Formats: sequence, C-alpha cells, structure tokens
Amino acid sequence: MSSTAPAVSVSSPPLSDPAAHPRRWWLLAVLALAQLMVVLDGTIVNIALPKAQLALGMSDGDRTWVVTIYALAFGSLLLLGGRIADYWGRKRSFLVGMAGFALASMVGGLADTTTQLLISRGLQGAFAALLAPASLAILTITFPGGKDRIKAFAVYGAIGGGGAAVGLVLGGVLTEFTSWNWCLLVNVPIALVAILAAIPLMQESRAHGNTRYDLPGVILIVTGLASLVYGFSQAENGWGRVETIGFLALGVVLLVAFVIVEARAMNPLLPLRVVTDRVRGGAFLVSLLTGASLLGGLFFLTLYFQIVLGYSPLRSGLASLPMTATIMVCATALSGILPKVGVRLPLTIGPVIAAAGLAWLSFVTVEDAYALRVLP
Repeated sequence: MSSTAPAVSVSSPPLSDPAAHPRRWWLLAVLALAQLMVVLDGTIVNIALPKAQLALGMSDGDRTWVVTIYALAFGSLLLLGGRIADYWGRKRSFLVGMAGFALASMVGGLADTTTQLLISRGLQGAFAALLAPASLAILTITFPGGKDRIKAFAVYGAIGGGGAAVGLVLGGVLTEFTSWNWCLLVNVPIALVAILAAIPLMQESRAHGNTRYDLPGVILIVTGLASLVYGFSQAENGWGRVETIGFLALGVVLLVAFVIVEARAMNPLLPLRVVTDRVRGGAFLVSLLTGASLLGGLFFLTLYFQIVLGYSPLRSGLASLPMTATIMVCATALSGILPKVGVRLPLTIGPVIAAAGLAWLSFVTVEDAYALRVLP
C-alpha cells in the first residue's frame, strides 16, 4: 500500500475538509468492510483446504498454492494498483476492484477443478491489489488529520490485523455447516453491500500531474517476486537443487534490477524516498515482518489442527479465536493511548511479544495439548 503514499497527499478540494463529510464514519465502515474482505481472504480458505483438496483431487503442492497465489498476485500488483487508483480515480478503482473481487470469488466458489480454483485465487489477489490502495487513499483524504484520523486508522489497522484471524473462525463455521465453497462465495454478498453503500458515500478524487505508468518496474517486481516465491516453494524438495537455487537467484537479480530502475525512472512505481525514509521505512519493515509471520504461522497452524490433531473445521476455527479477540481488544485500547505514548513503543514491544509467541509455538509436537502449547 505504500505506493499510494506519494499521491495521497494530493487531494481534491471538496474532500480535504472533514466538515464536507458528515457521513465520514459510515464511509469508514465501508472501507473497513473492504479491508476485512481483502485480509480475510488471505486465511479464510486455510481451514477449508483439507476438504477442498479431497473434493478437487488436489496435490499437497497445489494446496499450498491456493494460499500462495493469492498473496503473490496481491503483493506483486499492489504498487501498480496504487498508481492506477491515484490516476484513474479512487472511487472508480474501489468499485471496479470490489466488483472484480466478487466475480473472482464466485468463480472460485463454483470451481470443480484445481486449475479453476487457482486462477480464481490469482484474480482475487489482482483485484484486491486495486481495491486495497484505493481504500487506503480514500481513508487518508477523508480523515486528513486530528484525533479522528488516529481513530480511523486504528479501526482500519485493527481490521487488517484481526481480519486474518477472523478468516479462520469464519472459514471453520462455513466449512462445518455448509461447504468449503462458501469460504469464497461469502464474498459476493459482502461486496454487493459495500458497492451499494459506497456509491452514494464516496466522492471521486485523483492525483494530478504525470500519469504515465512505470511498465518496466511492474514487469520486474511481478516476475522477481514470482521467481522468489516459486524458488521457496521448491525448497521443500531440497535447498540444494538446481531448480530451487536458480529461481531464488533469479528472483534476487530481478528485484535488484527493480531497485535500479526505480532509482532512475522519471515516474517510478515505487519512489525510493518512500522506503528510505527512516520513519516510514521502519514502519513498512515492521508491517512486512509481522504480516509474513502471522500469515505463515496461521497457515501451518490450521493444517496442524486438522491433519495432526484431527480437529473439525469448526473446532479449528474456534481454536484460533483467542488470537482474534486479543487483536481486537489491544487495537481498541491502542487507539486511546496512541496519542499519548506515540508509535515507537508499540512498534517495539509488539513484534517482541509476537516473536516470543512464535518461538514458543515452534516447539509444538504431535502429543502437545492445545492449552499448553498453542493457546499461550
């Protein structure tokens, strides 16, 4: 989402004054709903994977790609999505992204082959890459400053952090009482509500100036991340294999080339000043590491619950509920104390506590009890 940072400071006059948004809290609810759908879909299918694998005859490798291909498409296209939203129009990008996400979800929910499911997940990630930065840009210009801005971003951040865990609970309920297909089909009514609410609430805005797109940067970041992710996926067959080393090395080379291109481009996809700034760069790094740890940990934890411990989908979802509750409670409390303590303390203490929890969880065994090893 950092791709929106340079442009979100450029706001249209009608949107720059909070007084012009008497329904801005309703708009926040719509944006939070969109954020929840994007983040939730990174994990909601996790609990459904064992049943989906049986229904579609999926291999273990393809099972992993159901989650990976969504994250890959979303992450690699996010910078481009932010640029499109800024220049094409944020409201338009939000509506198109939401509609496309719903359509891709429908395709995935009705899939009867592994290929159809993987394609739909990739399309979900692509439309999410358009939807997420548009939402963030609209949030930024709707709440340009003051205590309302802090509260709004606290809510948005809580949805982002808790959405991954909520996805596990919701996925368990849907898989248990309906079918795995509804873990994708549930996005359709959510998206419809968000679209109908957004049309009267949102005003169009866009950035001005040079609207050319950095196509070399897009190609390098997409192929670089894809190569890197594929290399890591091959590591389960051996770190020393030529295929593993080759794709990992190619990914690194392409990402280095991306940095070089961005440093010289007239209209870079990712201005390097965004990430080299100490404050913003540090925040992005913390978000990257905690997000990667959370999503990776939750993926393997759901497989541990169902395949190793033999939990039902519902029980697996409920087993993750303490994480959801903790995130929501802490995020609510943080919104009140953040203006007093600043961001440095939470950004320091939070990752340390999360790392301690993951370290404790890394010692889990087949015989361990949930209350002793997983719950803490």
